Amino acid sequence: MSKIMKVKKGLLSNKFVLATSAAGTIFAGAIFLKEYMGGKKFEGNERADDKIVIITGANTGIGKETARELAKRGARVFMACRDIHKCEEAREEIVIETKNKFVYCRQCDLASQESIRKFVQRFKNEQSRLDILINNAGVMRCPQSYTKEGIELQLGVNHMGHFLLTNLLLDLLKTSQPSRVITVSSIAHTRGQINKEDLNSKLKYDPGDAYSQSKLANVLFSKELASRLKGTGVISNSLHPGVVDTELFRHMGFFKSTTASLFVRPLMWPFVKTPKQGAQTTLFAALDESLKETSGKYFKDCAEYPVAPQGDDDSMAKWLWAVSEKWTRLDNK
Repeated sequence: MSKIMKVKKGLLSNKFVLATSAAGTIFAGAIFLKEYMGGKKFEGNERADDKIVIITGANTGIGKETARELAKRGARVFMACRDIHKCEEAREEIVIETKNKFVYCRQCDLASQESIRKFVQRFKNEQSRLDILINNAGVMRCPQSYTKEGIELQLGVNHMGHFLLTNLLLDLLKTSQPSRVITVSSIAHTRGQINKEDLNSKLKYDPGDAYSQSKLANVLFSKELASRLKGTGVISNSLHPGVVDTELFRHMGFFKSTTASLFVRPLMWPFVKTPKQGAQTTLFAALDESLKETSGKYFKDCAEYPVAPQGDDDSMAKWLWAVSEKWTRLDNK
């Protein structure tokens, strides 16, 4: 081989090594960045042995990871899900991994108040206590649609469904105290406004505004619930899990596009939490011993965090509660 060929081969080899090294460095950097951006991990050793837990939307995303971790810690987990088949698949996976056979699937469609009432009736027939209720399920930026009762879907599922579910279970939560109600909200509540004149978004529908309104409703509900439960031994808190890569984005068509798949999602990947990372603040709110008497608060990255001014409006919280009672026919339990 001539000296020129050897030099060329050496240069190509060096370029390959440099390119490989650079790619490895970038990949390692992305992994480190994703871990860092994943936020604080709940490091508490608290067990949940024999605690009865309900988690809505537990067959996927944050709910599934929450169910998995609580099952590992010995809880008896009831997965309240709309799709019972997907729920069974997730339940089987969790049982096999955790060796905890006390994980159950129960159908509960938050877009149907009849389904919610049936779920509660069955649960009460089977159980005499409830230690932790995690209002986790949600829909985001969906096309204009409505629940079976005619409530705008995001408000109906994210808020009204959980409002009804929680209130129907309050008697068990009280007799099981100390107990906890955890409501998964979002930082989107900071952009939200409760539209008194068009709460159901009939006059004008914007999917982003409707989502933000529903997440603000979560915060106001959790805060008002804490006020009403003062002295009962039941605490109520809400939280922001972070921007998490879950099925919540399924209605946002752009993220399914080729452009997003090839360019946007890879760039966003280090900055978006995994479902396991997204579940950490929920676990903190549900289990951390330091929160035994902390109620009416909002958490982010396993720490208390201030809400937006509109999330601290007591008069609006009371107004929303009164409307929610009417829309869910709560007086007719």
